[in-house]
Amino acid sequence: MRLGLIGAGRMGAAVRAEALIRGHEVPFTLGSVDNRHGNGINAERFAGVEAAVEFTRPDAAAANVERLLTLGIPVVTGTTGWLQDLPRLEQLARDRGAALLHSANFSVGVQLLLRAAREIARWTRDDGFDAAIVERHHRTKVDAPSGTALAIQRAARDADPGHAFPITSIRQGHDPGGHAVRWDARHETLTLTHEVRDRAVFAAGAVRAAEWIAGRQGVFTFEDVLFGEAP
Repeated sequence: MRLGLIGAGRMGAAVRAEALIRGHEVPFTLGSVDNRHGNGINAERFAGVEAAVEFTRPDAAAANVERLLTLGIPVVTGTTGWLQDLPRLEQLARDRGAALLHSANFSVGVQLLLRAAREIARWTRDDGFDAAIVERHHRTKVDAPSGTALAIQRAARDADPGHAFPITSIRQGHDPGGHAVRWDARHETLTLTHEVRDRAVFAAGAVRAAEWIAGRQGVFTFEDVLFGEAP
């Protein structure tokens, strides 16, 4: 597959390495210097590209995704912190018969944690449990809370609207990421935890998503890739 890559940071490098391992062609990595306001995304550069993976910054993602959808390029984006623009771009994808897949986290383990959190929240809502979320990331991560923490919060609130599931964010050192949901009752505590050892796990998921979305139309999440239609 011919894969376009937008984002020249650490995640971009990890995605490129994973794509090459899986036998894909990556003709270019488009960084911020050559892509201000999405202007580097054009028909000439993306000729023959079957899917694009976008990992940039919250202030750049919307313009990048809009340009890709306008060109009809299936796009996988893992940039977080710009959810206010997502509904508009999801509608653009539908209107143009294009394909958009957004996920706050491309780890299989996190997707399983989301499902488990939803299920546990459903069963603990009337049993005297209180719950909270703690997330950790490296000190240079821009958004806080993380997109993953917000996704966990949404999943848990959907099952248990009576609890807020507050989030505590920690930004320190070089930590690639960790999330925990803790339910506490009078006589017991239950904790769901996911720890990242290497950001390569996100790159592997993103490339898998790009393989899956090529040739499709519609709006998707990583849950669709792993499990089919999301609950």
